Amino acid sequence: MLRRINLNKMKHIVISASLLLSTSVIAQDKQQIETTNDSVKQLKEVVISANQIIGSKFEAANKTGSASYISKEDLQKFNFTDINRVLRSVTGVNVYEEDGFGLRPNISLRGTNPERSAKITLMEDNVLIAPAPYSAPAAYYVPSVARMSAVEILKGSSQIQYGPFTTGGTINFVSAPIPTKVSGSVIADYGSFNTSRKLATVGASNETVGAVIQYMNLSTDGFKELPNGQNTGFNKNDFLGKFMVQSKKGSKFYNSLQFKFQYADEDADETYLGLTEADFRANPNRRYAGSEVDNITTKNNHFALTHTFKTSDYFSITTTAYRNAFSRNWYKLQDVRVGSTNLGLDAILVDPIANQVAYDYLTGATDSPNSALRVRANNRAYMSQGIQTKFDFHFLTGEVFHDLELGIRYHKDSEDRFQWNDGYAMQNGTMVLTSSGVPGTQDNRIANAEALALHAIYKLKYNGLTLTPGIRMESIDLYNLNYGTADPTRTGANLTERDNHAKVWLPGVGANYKINNYLSFYGGIHKGFAPPTNTPGTDAERSTNFELGTRFAHGKLSGEVVGYFNNYSNLLGSDLAASGGSGTLDQFNAGEAHVKGIELQLNYQVLNEGGKFRLPISFGYTLTDTEFRNDFGSTSSWGTITKGDEIPYISKHQFNGSVTLEHNKFEVNAAVRFNGEFRTEAGRGSIPNEFSVPNNTIVDLNAKYKYNKYLSLTGGVNNLFDTTYLVSRVPSGLRPGMPFSASVGIMAQF
Repeated sequence: MLRRINLNKMKHIVISASLLLSTSVIAQDKQQIETTNDSVKQLKEVVISANQIIGSKFEAANKTGSASYISKEDLQKFNFTDINRVLRSVTGVNVYEEDGFGLRPNISLRGTNPERSAKITLMEDNVLIAPAPYSAPAAYYVPSVARMSAVEILKGSSQIQYGPFTTGGTINFVSAPIPTKVSGSVIADYGSFNTSRKLATVGASNETVGAVIQYMNLSTDGFKELPNGQNTGFNKNDFLGKFMVQSKKGSKFYNSLQFKFQYADEDADETYLGLTEADFRANPNRRYAGSEVDNITTKNNHFALTHTFKTSDYFSITTTAYRNAFSRNWYKLQDVRVGSTNLGLDAILVDPIANQVAYDYLTGATDSPNSALRVRANNRAYMSQGIQTKFDFHFLTGEVFHDLELGIRYHKDSEDRFQWNDGYAMQNGTMVLTSSGVPGTQDNRIANAEALALHAIYKLKYNGLTLTPGIRMESIDLYNLNYGTADPTRTGANLTERDNHAKVWLPGVGANYKINNYLSFYGGIHKGFAPPTNTPGTDAERSTNFELGTRFAHGKLSGEVVGYFNNYSNLLGSDLAASGGSGTLDQFNAGEAHVKGIELQLNYQVLNEGGKFRLPISFGYTLTDTEFRNDFGSTSSWGTITKGDEIPYISKHQFNGSVTLEHNKFEVNAAVRFNGEFRTEAGRGSIPNEFSVPNNTIVDLNAKYKYNKYLSLTGGVNNLFDTTYLVSRVPSGLRPGMPFSASVGIMAQF
């Protein structure tokens, strides 16, 4: 019988814990204020708001684990709207593209499985943002980086604070803050493929109230080519509103209450169908007629209510209640029927000669019988909600700084699959609907999860030494209700149930020793974890993770180098359609694996300070070495695994570099990125062509002219040399990266 956590009981636990802890800590806090008045300045470190996990570049450089902070200025430098391009500037991040615009990124941190970013913790404003992070973690929704004020990446032991995925790391998107005064901005640009962006933000606050409202629209006709000339792009809307009330300055106790609402929708003519090898070589931007009706529509609603309570500079309680509702229907070609046989898209594209009839139907070369092309409505609805509380207490004992953080989160999420097939005929190169399916007759099930997470992390600072021991607990109940495809009305006549449970304790410790302002060393060890699915008997993914690094500065040169080693005792793979699987979402045990790597970041200021011009340059290198440590048979696209094989979809070598010419009136930025070859099936040595995604080198340019302090003119080029490059062989067939594109725009602010 599945154990379930009662929400009301959980609420009582959270409230009781808050009251108990705050009562005891306030008493200590009062005494602390009386005894450490002379040391207040030492306690007032960089303040991190409730919606951030790092807070600044300064904090990132002083973490006991690897951390990166991409500021608003960094994001505006290249004006990217594609999260893949933003993250390629961060060492230790491995991504493979899919659509060319970054709508559905596949992100890996330190060698985790990148498929649908399912093995990293994704957050917005310190709140879980994946549609169903426990029951269905494959993230079909990722916040638009174009509207963000910062992006934070944690990869070290301090990520104990932010589960459930604690092996690779955490990405937190920081949305527009409420400004301290009346202010606003407008960003508008237009470019190749009729691509446009419109982003408007306005906000204000006074001593007690504040608000910010933001609207963004992204749209494009797309760069891929259908035979009928139909658009292959998307239209995306994004709205954000934040409203805040707070205590006046000088109040005995500080209280603030912030309400956040965010809405996003997307209508994209996107497909799973790629190309054959020959067709990709002939025209990589081609799309087959069989993908003509492929389309994905999404809607996302996010609500969050955050209360912050402070008794002084030493003690605070932050509580956030949140709810996400995400729905999507990806209407896309499923297979092709020839005679009495249904042929999968992969099989057709791998060998179009042997499957000539199906290939001709697919491409529109010949007409097909009625319903020969089956299009599936991959209709799904997601819900995610919870409440989380964090207590923070810091104090001094002599010259020793102490900071204790305790956190508790209760979370529920679900995925509801209610899918059907429609039948189409290919007639004169056009898809024609010939039969309509009944909703629920292809997939009809609900996955649910309930999770309780606790964490405690203690920071001790003495002179140049910082220690951060901590521990995290995750207790998860997972269950699945399958009504069956013969019961679309969900009477329960054919209902089958299954459940699974996981409970883990995840200790960790990090350290940073600052020798002087120019040199420090850091390292840590922590247990890694990824939840299992509701497949009975499937154990959680577990790992032990080590890192050791140094941060340094000498004259005009600064940088960081870190080595890491992740030892998986139970690596899990998932059967995802996005990676070429059947799409059941069932997990399989991939056993033991090692992932080790080196991350190097160098920054150099070429010109002397104080001149009219500045010329900063940066260079980053990531080595990711992966190895399975046992043999096993995989039912997914990974293939059969032999000890010593490399994990698929991970580039071993990556480089990135940038150079910026800065002046008070203008700046010109150039960025280059090299993504090394990776394999789509496990193996070792040279990669066979049919399993290889070759390396590529892409150069981007961006320029800004500051007309005055209110108005700037911008221009940019992506893929300057119009390099043709393959980004993936999955879900079905080869797909290209973005070709040459250019844009011009304005940035106005007041």
